[in-house]
Amino acid sequence: VFLGNGPSGICLSYLLSGYIPYFKRDALHPHPILQRKLEESPDVSILDQDLEYLSEGLEGRSDSPVALLFDTLQRPDTDFGGTAESVLSWWHETNRAVPHLVLGKNAPGGAWHSIEGSMVSLSRGEWMGLPDLPFKDWLKQKRRGLRNNRATAEDIAQYYQHYVMKKGLQKNFRCGTVVTSVKKVSAESISHHAQQENSDSLWNFNEKSMEVFQVDGFFKTLKGDKEHFSIYAENVVLATGTYDSPTWLGVKGENLSYVHHQLSALEEAVKNNSIGIMSDPVLIVGAGLTAADAILFARHCNIPVIHVFRRRVSDPGLIFNQLPKMMYPEYHKVHQMMKEQSAACAGPYECYISLPEHHVLSFGKDKKCIFQDKDGYQKVYKVSMALVLTGSNPNLSFLPNNGIDLATDSGQPVNPKRNPIDVDPFTYECTQEKGLYALGPLAGDNFVRFVQGGALAAASSLLKKANKNPP
Repeated sequence: VFLGNGPSGICLSYLLSGYIPYFKRDALHPHPILQRKLEESPDVSILDQDLEYLSEGLEGRSDSPVALLFDTLQRPDTDFGGTAESVLSWWHETNRAVPHLVLGKNAPGGAWHSIEGSMVSLSRGEWMGLPDLPFKDWLKQKRRGLRNNRATAEDIAQYYQHYVMKKGLQKNFRCGTVVTSVKKVSAESISHHAQQENSDSLWNFNEKSMEVFQVDGFFKTLKGDKEHFSIYAENVVLATGTYDSPTWLGVKGENLSYVHHQLSALEEAVKNNSIGIMSDPVLIVGAGLTAADAILFARHCNIPVIHVFRRRVSDPGLIFNQLPKMMYPEYHKVHQMMKEQSAACAGPYECYISLPEHHVLSFGKDKKCIFQDKDGYQKVYKVSMALVLTGSNPNLSFLPNNGIDLATDSGQPVNPKRNPIDVDPFTYECTQEKGLYALGPLAGDNFVRFVQGGALAAASSLLKKANKNPP
């Protein structure tokens, strides 16, 4: 059972539905050492080869060796601006399919359906694609190209839905489901229960696995009722992403009705004219891309903005200092505003004030917000609404102890950037709990192009467990 039907879940479903990657005959990979390794056993699928051996020595923009491997097989020289074709050929070997269920709240594509449709992806459009169906080809069918090489969230969400249909995966997907609990139970107690109901044919459990996972939850029926379910599985894959619960600052007044933690609140307020050109400024807290998107949106609607963030503008950890200017002109523009328009010195940008190295002390009932700078000086501004956009955390409330025991530092909550779930880098199985796998942001892989390596690693491990005709 997989929890989560975003790109990680879709990619793993594809691999476990019997779509097996091989090194394409006559293909030439630009990486000579990898080419030599791939030529050693051309008749053995990539899933059945030693992933640690193949990925050794690869370098790139991910810390996961298997993510780099799968990415470079699918897009051999993309980081150097090349357009070399994938060196993989895909064979549909139905006898190697492993039965699985993919549970998700939304349609296939996961959180991509919750993002404002006109937002543009940070990654290049072709990096949003899944195996054996290039995103660019799909866009061409829609008679559209990529804007500045990037894609809108609406296109990406539609592409993922199309992918699931086109590859015939939909029979494995159950959308509109919410999982409330995942726990280990002994297989004995279940088979005893099943025999009482004369349905023992369902329980052909592997004798070796004395424990299985019980996954409980509910799905919403067409009438809007909740129907509960319990599923038993030998392996569970966590691929729920981190879009669930926005981070709070934990300051006084943060629960007041004008303080929001999602960009959609600003879009909503503009739509129903509750804020406009003449309003008090909107406060935007945070210095990541969502905060930048909010600033761009507010400027587009001529709404004044006060922008508060903790870091220095020149901090190398700031995402804007890591993005190439050419590809991201609009984010570069926001960064320029942050630099040139601080409250201390008026710059060329009207209706925008930047407060670097400040933090919020409190939100007042009268919509007056108090900030403090690094020297301890305080400032008060009156605002029309506040948006706290400082990232989000995964919701793992369905796991014992919120999944904290699975994290790299088991004293702290799971966090995709600072404290991911601890997994084996070549199988993505949790080091603390056998049979449980974690993919995507939960395992520290935050970009679609790199979450697919986790799916490759997990599929390779699950196929070995199922022992479906390896070479």
